[in-house]
Amino acid sequence: MSAKSKRAPRSRADGEVTVAGPRTLPPLGPHRKLKLPRQAERTLGNGLTVIAVRRSAVPLVELRLWMPFGRAPLARGAMLAQTLLSGTETMTSVQLAAELQKVGGGLSAGIDPDRLMLSGASLVTGLDRMLELLGEVLTGASYPSGEVATERDRLVDRIQVAQSQPAHLARTALLKRIYGRHPYAVQTPEPGQVRAVRPGVLRTLHAQRVHPADAVLVLVGDVQPERALDAAEKALSGWNGAGHTADLPPAPPLEPGPLLLVDRPGSVQSSLRVALPAVPRTHPDHAALQLANLVFGGYFSSRWVENIREDKGYTYGPHSLVEHSVAGSVLVAAAEVATEVTGPALLETSYELGRLASLPPKPDELEQARRYALGTLQLGMATQAGLASLTSAYAGNGLRLEFLAEHAARLAKATVDDVAAAAARYLAPARAVTVVLGDAERIAPALAALAPVEVQPVGA
Repeated sequence: MSAKSKRAPRSRADGEVTVAGPRTLPPLGPHRKLKLPRQAERTLGNGLTVIAVRRSAVPLVELRLWMPFGRAPLARGAMLAQTLLSGTETMTSVQLAAELQKVGGGLSAGIDPDRLMLSGASLVTGLDRMLELLGEVLTGASYPSGEVATERDRLVDRIQVAQSQPAHLARTALLKRIYGRHPYAVQTPEPGQVRAVRPGVLRTLHAQRVHPADAVLVLVGDVQPERALDAAEKALSGWNGAGHTADLPPAPPLEPGPLLLVDRPGSVQSSLRVALPAVPRTHPDHAALQLANLVFGGYFSSRWVENIREDKGYTYGPHSLVEHSVAGSVLVAAAEVATEVTGPALLETSYELGRLASLPPKPDELEQARRYALGTLQLGMATQAGLASLTSAYAGNGLRLEFLAEHAARLAKATVDDVAAAAARYLAPARAVTVVLGDAERIAPALAALAPVEVQPVGA
C-alpha cells in the first residue's frame, strides 16, 4: 500500500467546501513469521505423489491434480482438457456433475504448456466420494461424440473471440518473438486445428499422456493429512498407465533485436509488451529480482505505475511480473496506452528500467516493496484454495512448502545492494525484447525515434 497521504474535501455546515489537512497513516505492524501448516506426503505404487495439507478454516477440502503435459499436440491437448469431464464408461457428464454436487463438490480441467490440471473442491465429508469420481474420470473418460462436438464448437468460439482482442494478439506476438521454435512459442491452437479433432484421437491421447507417473495430487482443507493420504491411495491406486512424459527443452535466452511492431490498422490504443530475463524460484537471485520488479512495476506503488499512470495518465493499469514455467522464467511488463502517447509511454518505460538498473532503490522504497512481497506471501496461504494452488505450483516444479519459509527469509534479508545488483543484471533496457501492437501508420515514426523497428501484420 502506498504511504502517501491525500487531501480530502470536507463540507462545513454552511455548505462551503474546505480542504482537510494531510491524514497521517498509522505505522505498519511488525511482520509476522511465516507459519507452515501441518502436512504429509506419500508416493503411491503407481508413481503418483500425494501431498495433504491441513487448513481447518472451513469444513471443505481443495483438490489440485498436476500432470506433466508438455509437448502435447496443441489442439488435441486443448480439446482433451475441454472434454475430460464429459462422461465416463458408467456416467454421463450430467450424472457425473450430479454425483459431485451431492458431496458439495465440483471438478474442472485446464491445460497450459507444462501441465494438465484438474481442480476441485468438496465438503470434507465428501472427500472419499470426490476422489472416487476423480479416479473414474482418470481411468474411464469416454469422450462421447455428442459432447465432443458441442465442446469443440465452444472452444472454437472462445478462440475466435480471443483472436479479436488486442491483449491476446500482443501476447501471441510476444511469445513467438521470445521463444522462436520452442514449444512455448504457440500456446493457442487455430480454430481449424480444433475442428479437426475427433473423439478417437482424444481417447488415444488420454491413454498416452493421462497417467500417474510424475503427477502430483494436492489436498488442502479441514483434513487429517494421513487420513487424506489413505483416502487418495484407496481411490487412485488402481490408476495406471504405460504412457510417456515428453521433456521440454530449456527455454532459449532472450535476444533483444529490433522492436517488433505488429500492425493493427485503425486501433485506438497500443499494447506495449516488454520481456526481460528472469531466473527460476530456486536461483539465488530470485528474491532480489522479485523485489526489484516490485520497485519497477510489480504493484500499485511502483515507479512505473507512478510515472505513466499517476503522473502522466498514459494508461490505467501497467503491470509487470515474473512468469515461471518448467522450462524457464521471464519477466513481462504490459500496458495498454492511447495511440497518440505510444512513443512517450515506451520512452518512460525504458527510462524507469534504466533508472533502476543504474541507480539503487531508496531504502524506504525497498522496505515498502519487501513488506508487500512478504504480505502477499502470507495472503496466498490464507485460504484453502490459495494454499492448494500455491502448493501445487511449487510441487510441479519439484518444491515443497518448506521452500516458502526459505524464500521469505531471503526476501527479509535482501539488501539495497542485492536488489541493485539484480536490477542491473536483469532489468537493463538493452536486454529487453519489445513488442508493440497498434496502428503502425500512426505510431511507427515515434517508435523509430527510440529504437530500430520491424513491422509485421497482425496474425503473422
